[in-house]
Amino acid sequence: MTGGTPVLLEMDILITEDLQSPAIDALAAKFSVVREPLLWKDAAKLKAALANARTVMVRNQTQLTADVLGAATKLIAIGRVGVGLDNIDLPTATQRGITVIAPLDANAVSVAEVTLGLLLALARKIPQADRSTKAGGWDRRGCTGIELAGKTLAICGFGRIGKLVAKRAAVFGLRLVVFDPFVKPGDPTLAETGAVLCGKLQEALARADFVTTHSPLTPETKRMFNAQTFAAMKLGAFFVNTSRGGVVDEVALLAALQSGHLGGAALDVREVEPPKERSAFETMDNVILLPHIGSFTHEAQARTFEAVCADLERLLRGQAAVNAVNRPAISR
Repeated sequence: MTGGTPVLLEMDILITEDLQSPAIDALAAKFSVVREPLLWKDAAKLKAALANARTVMVRNQTQLTADVLGAATKLIAIGRVGVGLDNIDLPTATQRGITVIAPLDANAVSVAEVTLGLLLALARKIPQADRSTKAGGWDRRGCTGIELAGKTLAICGFGRIGKLVAKRAAVFGLRLVVFDPFVKPGDPTLAETGAVLCGKLQEALARADFVTTHSPLTPETKRMFNAQTFAAMKLGAFFVNTSRGGVVDEVALLAALQSGHLGGAALDVREVEPPKERSAFETMDNVILLPHIGSFTHEAQARTFEAVCADLERLLRGQAAVNAVNRPAISR
């Protein structure tokens, strides 16, 4: 079922975005699955549909706020296809006895790999060289870049993805500094990679030639990269964001790039996705823009969908979920 009018009959699984996978098809052979790929755009229709759903599967466009979840009286589970939870009111879900599923390890390798790809692309001016050569040029001098070896990379956010980035970056000969208020000095990955833990974000930024962020979007991290923090970075440093667009003040980033304080930036994520209008980012040769594809590899997508679908089936059959990120206050 597609379109703008949700089905109001009771359903086992409601899918509110354009999600397609063999794992979903397998579920549909066992349970009642209703696919409404545009439902996320209409909060009123979303609430009406959720009132009749036992579980719901979303990615990052569906906003499951406290108000929306208040209408989901039959809901026992939310399957999040991905790792970010900023579009789900987790405390409300937990209070209402709704299990939230998110396979946190499923796409970590893919995001770490695209981060390294962006670091290399910025350092070696690969997009500029590609565009110039395809246009008939042979601008070797204008496309002269820098080596990663011997440079310093600041990793902001040292969870699953940040640690995988560190291990891969160390192989390239990058010196590593880390900022994460939840990481202790005895973390084994610090010793394994030779990374230095910094107590303050500005300390890490001031030492870095490249900065990559892997922080979740929370009230504490919202726009943590702003005019003040960009000013703390080295002149000519490069910035990469493959986490959440909301951790960056895009106006401040654009100003830092236009002034020449930053040497370049690569953004896989944006504050609004997709952006409602074009900005100066699209005109800058030293800016790389991707459509939030960090987790979009065949391997990561298969792992993610299979994990979410398997847990939804377990919960619908009265069993425990493997990838739950909360402990519901009540059971249903």
